[in-house]
Amino acid sequence: MSWLINGKATRDEEHVKSAFNLRFSPMVKSLIDTDLYKFSMGQVYHHQWASDHAIWDFKARNVGHDKIHEPYTHADFEEIYNQLRAYCALRFDADELAFMNSRFPWIQDNYTNFLSFWHPRIEDFQLEEKGDSGIEIHFSGVQEYISYYEIPVLEITAETYYRNHYDYDDLLNKFKEETQCKIRDIKDGKYDIGVFSEFGARRRLSYEAQDHVIKELKESGISGFMGTSNVHLAMKHNLNAAGTMAHEFIMSVGQGHPEYNPAYSNKYALDSWVKEYGTWNGIALTDTITTDCFLKDFQRTFSNLFSGVRHDSGDPLAWGDKMIAHYKSLGIDPTTKTLLFSDGLNGETATTINKYFRGKAKVAFGIGTWWSAPQGIKPLNIVAKTAIINGSDVAKLSDADGKNMCRNPEYIDFLKRTIEWRMKH
Repeated sequence: MSWLINGKATRDEEHVKSAFNLRFSPMVKSLIDTDLYKFSMGQVYHHQWASDHAIWDFKARNVGHDKIHEPYTHADFEEIYNQLRAYCALRFDADELAFMNSRFPWIQDNYTNFLSFWHPRIEDFQLEEKGDSGIEIHFSGVQEYISYYEIPVLEITAETYYRNHYDYDDLLNKFKEETQCKIRDIKDGKYDIGVFSEFGARRRLSYEAQDHVIKELKESGISGFMGTSNVHLAMKHNLNAAGTMAHEFIMSVGQGHPEYNPAYSNKYALDSWVKEYGTWNGIALTDTITTDCFLKDFQRTFSNLFSGVRHDSGDPLAWGDKMIAHYKSLGIDPTTKTLLFSDGLNGETATTINKYFRGKAKVAFGIGTWWSAPQGIKPLNIVAKTAIINGSDVAKLSDADGKNMCRNPEYIDFLKRTIEWRMKH
């Protein structure tokens, strides 16, 4: 990792802290201190959708809206802005790009060559002190350039809040204690969560905390621990990194082009994915415009090509039963397919799901908040989502209403009507 300051590269965090007037050390440590799926999607954008323009919105769902989380303050605002400036000074190191090329065979040299020239720009961000949460953040530009901002924005806004509004040292000590308790509970058999990866970058207490939990999980020897979604920490700890696609991809590719019917957005997105990767990198996300609509497109070809599917909203047991029945209806043995669960999991819920589907399908978990968020307090519920693609509204209509997101109620109505017509006809 290195920062470029006044034309000179540095790895000295104290220099960075001073140069950007940071109260705390840089919260994003590298341009690969992010989730792997940003690069999975980024390569498709680069090769197939390089002209798409996007606007993203940050939303703090429970800040300023409940009695627990007071709004972001002016001090928060200044630190977030300065942390983003420091993030924009980061550059890819050659060893980071070499790691991606060597570890992920589906990443192509021409894409990492593009990344070697790319860097974030502070002028792409728009920050204001306003709204119930006390801060509004948007970023806009070409999607293949700005999609990478999502996770750093969440990492910075979360860590800044926890450090400014709580006793951070106390939070970190409780976090470390709870990490040991959870690991002990898994090893002692209280929790039977099988195969899992840590997915906590977007919800983490801090970089320090996520680094700690991944180190402890690796050293614990738990057989089911497969790695992390964070590419930087996977590189640091010599672990596997996990992640394929997010809702943004289906929203961007499937809904962001007016010549497409958005009720078929899964089809357009999956076609693009298969064109890029074939059978590589194949876990499909089902709930961008509801799983029922997804299954209309996830027929024999896609169901065979993709190694599995990811659950991110709604009842996990009902969803899994639906997916197994779908595979069986196509003559596909569901025990050859992976059901990846990633929605608000903890030790108890993952154990219930794992036991329920044992022998019925391959089961895996991406567990974020439970591992990497602060312990003993209600964590922040923050997201950054694509709002506009090529001047058109886009929306997420998940299997749980509380996770929907769109700027324009009229577009939500339009999208629901197209889905309803398709499902009926």
